[in-house]
Amino acid sequence: MPNKEKYLNNELLINARKPEGELGEKLIDMMNENHKNLAQWSVNHLEISKKDIILDIGCGGGVNVKRFLKMTDNNVYGIDYSDVAVKKSIELNKKAIEDKRCEIIKGSVSKLPFEDNSFDIITAFETVYFWPDFENDLKEVKRVLKDGGIIFIANEALPIKDDERQKEFIELLDANIYSEKELNDSLTNAGFCDIACFKKESIDSFTGDYANWICFVAKK
Repeated sequence: MPNKEKYLNNELLINARKPEGELGEKLIDMMNENHKNLAQWSVNHLEISKKDIILDIGCGGGVNVKRFLKMTDNNVYGIDYSDVAVKKSIELNKKAIEDKRCEIIKGSVSKLPFEDNSFDIITAFETVYFWPDFENDLKEVKRVLKDGGIIFIANEALPIKDDERQKEFIELLDANIYSEKELNDSLTNAGFCDIACFKKESIDSFTGDYANWICFVAKK
């Protein structure tokens, strides 16, 4: 029988897959802060022009949407399948939404509610762990990217053999933590090219343990 502290931690952590209720709001606030360093590091590997139209998949609390609004003069979109995440992201980007520069939508990566060839850049921060059908979802991303458009993936974890804490995380959240090779192969199989990978050793935002940051940039 898990102790109370572990139970509460697990109840909070399980919201990472699809934030709901008060615990979901609490977790989104934590992720907004804890993933800031990963986002800042990884975005340095992404070239953004003032004309780019950007979509952030799994936008969570909307901090990266807000970040991109400062980097482009064009429109920025966010999508998440969590009602709580959509609500928090709308609150954070209210002014840009009122100015018609931003739109936050509830939806799934498996069936994106956008026309073909809509975006210059599509990003996914700490979210591909939960995509239902990774390679097919990547093909759906490719569909809504413009020719020559960029997909950008940033993760805070790589598989660690015999790591019990990571194993517990995977089982608790029904998650997939992909290796560098798996990410590269999936992008290739989905039809992306000019694939570049960047890595950095850091500290896990939740556990305080060493972490392997990784980001991929690939072209349609």
